[in-house]
This record gives sequence, structure tokens and C-alpha cells, in this order.
Amino acid sequence: MPTPEFILTLREKIGHDPIPLVGVTAVVVHEGRVILGRRSDNGSLTPVTGIVDPGEEPADAAVRETLEEAGVQARAIRLVLAHQIPRVTYGNGDQADYLDLTFLCEWVSGEPYPADGELTEVGWYDLDDLPELELPDMTARIAAAVSGAAEAQFYGGR
Repeated sequence: MPTPEFILTLREKIGHDPIPLVGVTAVVVHEGRVILGRRSDNGSLTPVTGIVDPGEEPADAAVRETLEEAGVQARAIRLVLAHQIPRVTYGNGDQADYLDLTFLCEWVSGEPYPADGELTEVGWYDLDDLPELELPDMTARIAAAVSGAAEAQFYGGR
């Protein structure tokens, strides 16, 4: 999926300077499995992720991104992790500071497939036998989602 229009509009005004953005991670689980997809931009295997649109509720963004990227209808159950991702600098020089909100989501319907091209492959993975994920932070997001903890986790100033 291309860069959201609101970000392109901001870039016209501020150039490559850092933009604070809210991102979501949807950890979609069903019957002991989780949906993971291989990102088309860097090849990493991850849960569904995306950017919250202006005025959009973060849980709604997690559900929307799951449908857009993986073709699966899901329902956000609860916030499980809130953390700041270290500044990202893209190949073109654009910088972004993402606050990631990770949600435990439950599968409602549909079989996962790479719906919009943002993921090159998508499928169910057994939670008891997950492959090693290239980005260790993604393992922490999944762990937070399936931990059973009643409260969301926070990094830093706990």
C-alpha cells in the first residue's frame, strides 16, 4: 500500500524532518495460531502492522489493517502493549517516530492472503512453534498479546 495521503501532504510542508505517527500491530490469534506475513518492503515476517489514519480509533485501525493487508476480518480484544519505536529513517531520508499500539485480535472470518501487496505471503503460524522473527520487537509484541496479562505493558518508565 502506498504512503497515506496525509503523510505526503505533511512531507510537502516539512520535508524529511521527523513526523510523530501512531502505528498499530494486530496480533490476530485463533485456535493456538497467529497470522504472520512477510513484508514486501524489507522481507521481515511480522504480524499485521499499519498507521492510524487521522481521526481513526487505534483499535479500528488494527481491524482495518488486518482486512486490507491479510484479507481477514478480525475483532480487536484489548490493548496489550504501548511503546515508542526508535526513529525510523527511510531510504529517501524521511524520518518517522512511531508510537506503536499492539492489540490482541481474534479471528472472525476469512483465510489469510496477501490482499493489498504490502505483504508477499500471509498465513497461520502455530504459537508453540513460531519461526525466529527477524525483528525481535515483533516477538515481544506477540508475547504481550498472548501473555494473558490483564493490563497493557509499557516499556521504559514503568
